[in-house]
Amino acid sequence: MTAAPRPRVAVVGGGIAGAAVAHRVTAERPDADVVVLEAALRTGGKLATAEVAGVSTDTGAEAFLARRPEAVSLAQEVGLAEDVVHPEPVSARLWSRGTLAPLPRSLMGVPPDVEVLAGLLSEEGLARAREDATAPPVVLEGDVSVGDLVADRMGEEVVQRLVEPMLGGVYAGHAHRLSARAAVAGLVAKLDGTRTLGQAVAAAMPAPGAAPGPPVFAGLVGGVGRLPGAVLAASGARVRTGVTVRGLERRPAGWRLVAGPVPEPEVLDVDAVVLALPAAPAARLLDGPVPLAAAELTGIETASMAVVTLAFRADEVSDGVAAGSGFLVPPVEGRAVKGATFSFAKWAWVREAGAGVLVLRCSMGRHREEQVLQRTDEELVALARADLAAAVGLASQPVDSHVQRWGGGLPQYAVGHLDRVARIRRAVARVPALAVCGASYDGVGVPAVIGSAEAAAEAVLAALQARDTMAP
Repeated sequence: MTAAPRPRVAVVGGGIAGAAVAHRVTAERPDADVVVLEAALRTGGKLATAEVAGVSTDTGAEAFLARRPEAVSLAQEVGLAEDVVHPEPVSARLWSRGTLAPLPRSLMGVPPDVEVLAGLLSEEGLARAREDATAPPVVLEGDVSVGDLVADRMGEEVVQRLVEPMLGGVYAGHAHRLSARAAVAGLVAKLDGTRTLGQAVAAAMPAPGAAPGPPVFAGLVGGVGRLPGAVLAASGARVRTGVTVRGLERRPAGWRLVAGPVPEPEVLDVDAVVLALPAAPAARLLDGPVPLAAAELTGIETASMAVVTLAFRADEVSDGVAAGSGFLVPPVEGRAVKGATFSFAKWAWVREAGAGVLVLRCSMGRHREEQVLQRTDEELVALARADLAAAVGLASQPVDSHVQRWGGGLPQYAVGHLDRVARIRRAVARVPALAVCGASYDGVGVPAVIGSAEAAAEAVLAALQARDTMAP
């Protein structure tokens, strides 16, 4: 019997999803020839670092859920176990009505006990929030927006003052447009027809005073942006940057990819393909071979945002500024900054690396409200400084700054998102040796993206095994 030829796998996209696919495929099939094709000149996707005042700091996601295993496990597998760290025990605040207040205990802004909202809501808003406790249990049929769900039970003021800033920080989206089943799945799972909204939140959260569990979040010394590069290096896959894949065609024995500039196209024939891409470029490539999936992907909108990182002399930052890990801003406040993270207070490694310099970051931009991002980098820095001065009195001149723009960086999980993803996956599964993964499907957090990548890798591995079985 003739041995099957060495399997060839193309991974389109060199972010953390593509890196995780390459790592999993090569771990299971060391004989596979895996090539990662990235259109940008660097790998990493939305995970990135930059040097600000001599400190290498994240300009994309700076943390990931530690209670989901995927990110921590992957970091350990690629030699970063000793660099996994957890944030300092400092809490965030809410900048609302001109005052900084402790961010109340909640699940994505929905409190288990509305009495903690006294002082944050108006008297009318608090009275309306209390109505949830005496209303009939929630019966959720189908999907609704997070905003509609919460407003119906606790009133619009809870949505505007608490839910919106929380969702804005995670999705750069709006509560009345984001799917409850996709964005607050843990809460929805407790809405079994026997609980009020507050009771469902309480059931989904650890009880007050309970023994502390493992840390919720983790990061990496030197930045989470280090993770994709470490994963790609450990995979042993060939990595090519600056290569745009423009075409995807099903062939009798696999797939043909057309890459490179139109005048000088490059053709790659492979046995299996994984598209680890955002929704729009994935849709363009799938338009021919899987038009149903392509049509569904075009319906996933994205939000653009910017991260403004600032470094200040430590002796010019008051102790009051460092009293928390940062603050969130309700959009009804009309501020440019939607949230600020005091990285120097949140991460010991950032503070130690600063050597007399304190690094913090501000985020700007929401879905369909990207006009603030039309300004120059200098103007964004000025806006961030103005909001910091108003919020915490930090009016010093920064010693360094950096602006990272993420155009179309965050997919929006609209009402019905889970059904849309199921339709995409069914359509793709009908075509042999093809898989999709990334933040557009099962979650925007790093562990969720890695989880989708591992599922895609398993599909490809199964296709390669079937190929081997059929070989003469």
